[in-house]
Formats: sequence, C-alpha cells, structure tokens
Amino acid sequence: MLLSIIVIAVSAFLWFRRKRRATPSAAQLAAEGWLPQERQNTDRSFADHEAIALVAALERGDWQPAARALDAVGTDWDRRSALVGITAQEAAKDDAWLRAWEAARPDDPGAAVVKAAAKVIVAWEVRGSGWAKDTTAEQAMGFLRVLQEAREDFARAVSLAAPGDPTPFVSQIALRKGLSASHEEMRELWAEITARAPYHYEAHSNALSYWYPRWLGSEELALEFAWTAARTAPPGNLMTLLPLQYWYDHLDDDAPDVAYRSVDLTTMIDTALIDVAACRPDHPRLAGARHMLAYLLTKQERHAEAVEQYRLVDGWVGARPWSDYTKSAEFFCHCRNLAIAGARTASGRR
Repeated sequence: MLLSIIVIAVSAFLWFRRKRRATPSAAQLAAEGWLPQERQNTDRSFADHEAIALVAALERGDWQPAARALDAVGTDWDRRSALVGITAQEAAKDDAWLRAWEAARPDDPGAAVVKAAAKVIVAWEVRGSGWAKDTTAEQAMGFLRVLQEAREDFARAVSLAAPGDPTPFVSQIALRKGLSASHEEMRELWAEITARAPYHYEAHSNALSYWYPRWLGSEELALEFAWTAARTAPPGNLMTLLPLQYWYDHLDDDAPDVAYRSVDLTTMIDTALIDVAACRPDHPRLAGARHMLAYLLTKQERHAEAVEQYRLVDGWVGARPWSDYTKSAEFFCHCRNLAIAGARTASGRR
C-alpha cells in the first residue's frame, strides 16, 4: 500500500513539474536566435554549402562541380564517401548528366563509383522498404537484376580507384546486404575497407545494420561489432555512436521513460559526448552524431546539455532521429523546445 502511494506521489510530482515547464514563445525563441519550423532544412544535417551547390548544379545537368569536388577531396575518405552518396542520390533520379560525365571522362573513378552506388539506390527503390514477405515477386526479380548490374559496375569502379581509396568498397555494403552475402563474404569486404580506412564512420554504421538480427546477423554479432569499434577507435572517430545506433534502432520505440535514465545508456551517451568533442569540426558525420545526442539527452532530461547540441545543428534537420518521422522539422522543434524549456526551468529562468 505504501509503495503504491509513493509511486502515485512521484508520478504526480513529475506530471506537475512537466506542466510548469512553460515552452518559450516563438518571439522568445526568435530573439535568442532559434529558427522556426518553416526554416528548418530537411535535406541536410548541417550547412553543407558545397553539397547544396553541387546538387543545384546536377539538377541543371552540370556534372562538373561534382567531378571537381571528388577530384579535390584527396584522402579525406569520409568526405569522399559522403559526396559520392549525395551525387549518387541525384543520379538515381536522373542520370543524363552522369552519362555526359562518363562520355567526357571515360575512366573517371568518381563517375564510376557514383554510377555503381546509384544502381544500388535504384535497386532498393525497386524493392521497396517493406518486409521480404510483403515484397512482390516482380519487385524481388527487379531488385536482384539491378543489384547484379551494380556488382559489375563496382568491379569497374574498384579497378579505376586509387589503391588506397576505400569508397568503392564502402559503397558495396548495401549491395552485399541486398544480395544476402554470407558472413565470410562480408568479412572479406570489411577487410578491404579497414585496410584502407580503419575508422571510416559511414562504413561502420552501414555494416552494423548488416549484422542486425533482422538482416543477416544476430544481437550478439551486432553488439560485438559495435562495441569492438567503440572500444578500439581513438577518440574523435565517432565509433562510440555505434552502440547508441543499435540502442536507438532496437529499443527506442517501446522504451519506457526509465529506460532512458539507465546507467548503461547514460555511460554510452557520456562516452559519445567525449568522442564528439574530440572530432574534427569538418567531419561529414559529426552533425548526425549531434542530432542523435540532442534527442537522447532530451529523453534523459539532461536539457542544458541537449540545448548545447541543438544550438550547433539548428536549421538543419536532415538526420536521424528526425528523418524517421514524416514531419521531421516539427518533431525536431518539439524536442528542441522541450529541452530549452527544461533548461530554463532548471536555471530558474522564465
């Protein structure tokens, strides 16, 4: 009986505290520099002006800025993979400019890897995002046919790439996943990637999903992969986000409030915050890490820390978890404003 009374009293206190947490007005938010929902960019996770200009040029049919960007990126493999992904997304919509690029520069390694990566994107669009049981025979046949074409394109991309370039191997992870590659095949691909770029974030994030129980691995294999990377990578490579990625993908949907305040999740978040602080400012995946941390810190009611992350990404919401929601900008602003209100309450501000 006494326990029930305590539970009711605590619940009432938490409800009352939340009710007192007044959300700042739109005028207050604007005065402090926060952007409204309608000014949130849902395509990018940060102010990537090179990518924005590159996409605008591709929409006009001009491939040269993309070619120049890939030529100039040097050995920044994380950035090269990001640019290839952005360019391949556009090629999957309309590849007329890509064919012009190939005609002008037949052995361009950038064009070759973009073509192969675009084929994989097209294949997954043909398949659809549903479960295998909900995929029609026609979708499955089209999916496999396009993936087989992509396999040939990747072989050419590998032959044209610089010896130390992991990009055509990184881009094959989605291909191998689609083809239900064996663990041995995946580990062979992984050896090629890590020999060239041992702490490539996109590669690790994409490979982790291959090891998920609902794909081709298991909980044990996925967690082993995530924690091995998190524990062995030097700070600043964002590998500590991998256990958080697994937690979010498998536990967030049904997690009760108390789960967000567990010792394990708190430790993972604290470690990831250190990793993010050590990361180079121009890392193409840094903003994505900040978005995820902002969300999880809000769920933990660590509002002042969450506000620090929101401040650094406000205006750019093309990242998870927001992109998992139909109204991504609305959800971002809801969580952001909740954190701002919570931080105000904690500091005694109105």
